[in-house]
Amino acid sequence: MKNKLEDILRTSFVIFVSVSMFACNKGPNDTGTQYAPQMYDDPAYEALKQVDYNKVNPGRMNMRVPAKNTIPRGKLAYFNHIPKNDSLNQADALKNPLVANDQVLEEGQVLYERFCQHCHGAEGRGDGLVGQKFKGVANLQSDALKAATMGHIYHVITNGKGRMLPHGSQVNPEERWKIALYVKNVLQGAGEQSTQVSGEAATEASSKDGDNIQQATGTPNTTETE
Repeated sequence: MKNKLEDILRTSFVIFVSVSMFACNKGPNDTGTQYAPQMYDDPAYEALKQVDYNKVNPGRMNMRVPAKNTIPRGKLAYFNHIPKNDSLNQADALKNPLVANDQVLEEGQVLYERFCQHCHGAEGRGDGLVGQKFKGVANLQSDALKAATMGHIYHVITNGKGRMLPHGSQVNPEERWKIALYVKNVLQGAGEQSTQVSGEAATEASSKDGDNIQQATGTPNTTETE
């Protein structure tokens, strides 16, 4: 009888200890009780921080969606509102806001050699070092790509196509247009036929091209925002 009672007590103790250990464990990510939480969780709403539901803004979030059709500051002449998955045909309506002068073409050549030549080759025939090893690199000297617009080239640089990955994060909009000008005017030998603006229109390109692009894509232009 005594031995049986001892077994019961021993088993009960083991169960009690096991339950206590699991009950006190809140997981490895638990930070415990926070001291003076008002020092960390400011009552004021902060755009880049979300502690609790915002009772004022729609969607109950501190961050707000930018006003419809707003354009980041400094991007008015290059913003085109063409989604990544949209048809490339819409990109044909884009106009290059730059002029094909010697300086722009020289800068376009430097950018091409830096970001494109390793795949497309020095003459754009798709025979760069990468193109020789991995097939499927576009031949910029082909009839199909010679007929392509600079807007098409700009769109492909931005979002990629086929085996080519997007380069929008590596070259800014102005640099993409310089590359497009170099490809058209130098590699493909289109000359002045590819120049979208020239003469007196060059002065107005930087300020009015944003309007032209918006009209071409069917999206109204709006005031710039931060």
